Amino acid sequence: MMKNPMRHGGDHVAQVLSKWNISALFTLCGGHISPILVGCEDRKIKIVDCRDERNAVFAADAYSRMTGLPGVAAVTAGPGVTNAITALKNAQLAQSPLVLLGGATATVLRGRGALQDIDQLALIHSAVKWTARCTTVNQLGPTMERALKEARSGIPGPVFVEVPVDVLYPESTVRDMFIKETGVENPKTLGQRALKLYLQGHLLRQFHAPHVDVKNFVPDVPELQNTNKLMDEAVKLLSKAKRPALVVGSQTMVNVRDAAPLARAVESLGMPVWLGGTARGLLGRSSPTQFRHARGKALKDADVVVICGFPFDFRMKYGFGIGKKTKIISANLSAEELTKNRKPTVAIRMHAGEFLQALAAKVRPSPSWQPFIDACKEREDARDAEIRGKAKPKGEKVDPIHFFQRLEEQLSDDSVLVVDGGDFVATAAYVLRPRKPLSWLDPGVFGTLGVGGGFAVGAATVRPKSEIWIIYGDGSSAYSLSEFDTFVRHGYAPIAVIGTDASWHQIARDQVTLLGSAVGTGLRHTSYEKVAEGYGGKGLLLTDSSKIDETIAEAKRLSASGVPVCINVHIAKTDFREGSISI
Repeated sequence: MMKNPMRHGGDHVAQVLSKWNISALFTLCGGHISPILVGCEDRKIKIVDCRDERNAVFAADAYSRMTGLPGVAAVTAGPGVTNAITALKNAQLAQSPLVLLGGATATVLRGRGALQDIDQLALIHSAVKWTARCTTVNQLGPTMERALKEARSGIPGPVFVEVPVDVLYPESTVRDMFIKETGVENPKTLGQRALKLYLQGHLLRQFHAPHVDVKNFVPDVPELQNTNKLMDEAVKLLSKAKRPALVVGSQTMVNVRDAAPLARAVESLGMPVWLGGTARGLLGRSSPTQFRHARGKALKDADVVVICGFPFDFRMKYGFGIGKKTKIISANLSAEELTKNRKPTVAIRMHAGEFLQALAAKVRPSPSWQPFIDACKEREDARDAEIRGKAKPKGEKVDPIHFFQRLEEQLSDDSVLVVDGGDFVATAAYVLRPRKPLSWLDPGVFGTLGVGGGFAVGAATVRPKSEIWIIYGDGSSAYSLSEFDTFVRHGYAPIAVIGTDASWHQIARDQVTLLGSAVGTGLRHTSYEKVAEGYGGKGLLLTDSSKIDETIAEAKRLSASGVPVCINVHIAKTDFREGSISI
């Protein structure tokens, strides 16, 4: 039992996180937020301190995706908050529920030119779904409760809570700080006496105000009055279908703590399924109805397409990738995403995972689907054979397809794949197969480079005994290679694989074709393995294809012993994904 459990504002924050069973807080330290870190430490909440604020938020994002609970990060005022914005926007577009706590200058000094004092709420507004500013200590607990609920409700996403320094530190410390800053300890003039009285009243309100000005939380609950009718319509369409196809997106997995019932539902539906984003791995390494290739062809040929938690965006060719006469059933938490670019035949606003389980209770596979499944399987096998045919086991450098074919055979059953890059990572996606649900972490629709180190920190925090791989391009690796320091300090042992071709190759290849110049796309064959060693990890250089298996085996051995590893793979140029640039 803790003595004096509410010594300062940080204890109020930690108490709520503990109540929610949130086991970790991700951060980069700063004087403005120190009480939060100490309060969490006292309640056995793991403090995972990263080397960049973005990576702390990326880590919280990964924690959220893998646990079904909101991830929580805390960063210091000013530059700490601004550094976090890219990761916040990535979480918003990925619909990841998380809470960012941002330090701020003292309430009484806001707008007066204090250190790191900016209008953080205005700056961050468009990257989050809800913001709040605490101005009294008694607001902290209720505001944290609401923030966590806001993050998970409706369309999940990040929220921001500003916590000024003078509602976090103990009252005596804040009083001393105010007196020191203003010089009114022994007031001699009428103005000084008035200022002292004002500060005393301000402190009284901050630390002892009984009123808590936090509006009651009203969850964003979708209109569900027609769900039964719409579900019946969906079942009717599928009962007549000869060529049904199912697409499952990341939103299907949001707030999901146990993916097993969802996986059983998808399996029982028995229709050809393509998994995207965080849904990759839902059905394990393989399944008779799970496909990875030729989705576009299947959606053109299908007579009924079920879209779950996946918007009609560029990945779906804005809805034009589905046949004109195809009947579309769509489930999505967002009313906007349900009908944006393409209006479905049946549009159900609800959690896509819950929809799939409800649908599976009413729909059984039809023998009439088998010819379509066979056609999908034929195209799948042909594409796999084509990819195998492009692999080059021998050569001056390492062929990326061949490398991933060998890695695919050596991944452990508990492996987690974190992907951060362009061409090298996209090649990996054609070959590597996640082994189980919630084991594939990509940035999502924002396409953010730099997620690798932070996502790996979050993944290692959630699954410290799992084999965690970061697949980096050499360009993207520089954003977060410094998190090797975090891995070492916290006893995490991911394996980073950097595909080094001394180029932002995905950009360079098409830039040269379209514009005749590679300007701005060149890099060096940097010794990334030595950089990792400088941070305390172990580096391995791979330039010879004949040594792929032994290098992977050595990396796995080192990781199993608790050492983070960086494999710097010098890869050969390839035209495998020529013309694939997205703009």
